[in-house]
Order: sequence, then structure tokens, then C-alpha cells
Amino acid sequence: IYIENKERGKNLMKIIVVVDMQNDFVTGCLGSSEAQAIVPVMVERLKEYDSSENLVFFTKDTHYDNYMDTQEGKNLPVPHCIEGTPGWSIVKDISSYVDYGSRFCTYSAADVIKSRVLKNTFGSTQLAEIIEDIVADGSEDTYTVDEVIFMGVCTDICVISNVMLIKAHCPELLVTVDASCCAGVTPESHKNALAAMKMCQ
Repeated sequence: IYIENKERGKNLMKIIVVVDMQNDFVTGCLGSSEAQAIVPVMVERLKEYDSSENLVFFTKDTHYDNYMDTQEGKNLPVPHCIEGTPGWSIVKDISSYVDYGSRFCTYSAADVIKSRVLKNTFGSTQLAEIIEDIVADGSEDTYTVDEVIFMGVCTDICVISNVMLIKAHCPELLVTVDASCCAGVTPESHKNALAAMKMCQ
């Protein structure tokens, strides 16, 4: 599943992280026209990554019946991504790639189902730890993770939170955000998040 790099004597592997491409964030209660517009673009990107056989993770924002009692619920009183509801599911056009990703995911923790990483916070510390482990393992093996590529929603909340976690856990790893496959709460906050991430390299 790796891309050969004879000069370095190792194979290069990219990790793609698709953040929260769930119905509630695309067409549901917190959806937007911007989020809907990135779906076909993301499908094309995933086709490209499929052909080069990279490692793919899909995060799923996951809340429960007590959502309104949580800090997030008090600040954003819109129940969303409640586990088991239609809004919690990954959008149909993207979901076909989840099983593709699962071919490469060997983690079996309760909240990592195949290639799906469940999270009830903006950023997933577990995802960061998993990627850190993959990077560390590869440094002693026959492959090197040379880049982590992020796409998804919302640029200004969950995408930026996960990007900064990965950067903190793997400071020497190239972290890229595919802006054409991201959407924010508003176009302005999307741009501001991209600018903030750029400043953090």
C-alpha cells in the first residue's frame, strides 16, 4: 500500500483524514451549501487516493441523548450527530470509501470501527495518538509517512482542531489541508481558519 521512493530506500505513505462528512453537517441541521458543494470534489480526490492506495481515516462526530447537558450543547443548542440517527451517518457519496479505508486500519479499540474514528469533541486525541504511532512504527520499518492530508467540515472547528493536534504530536510531519475539500461555518470563518493553520505551518 506504499509508494516507492528508491532514493530514500523506503516507501512513502500518505494518510488522508476525512473529518466529519456526516449528513447533519452537509444536508442536515448544521448543513450548508458550501458543505454540499465540496462533496463531488472530495469524491474525485478520494478516487485519486484510492488509485495510489493510501491510508484513510474518517472521523465521526458522535453525541448522545445527553447532548443538551454538555458544554457543547449549551453553547450550540442544536442536537446533531446523535449516535445511530440518520444525521450521524457519513454522506452517501463518501460512505462507499469507508470500507476502502478499513482495508488498511488495524486498530480495534471500541471507538475505532474499521477506519472510522468516533469522537465527542472537536479534536480527537486518539486519532492523533494513532497517527503518531503509525509514524513512529514506520520510522523503523520499510515505509515512511511523508504527509497527512485533511479534508472535511467544519474548517473552523473540527478540521483545525484535529490539524493542530496532529501538528503537536508529529511536529516534523508535513500536514496539508485541502482547502477545496473543506467548508466552514461561514465562508469567512473558513478563510480565517485556513490563514490560522498556514501561520502554524
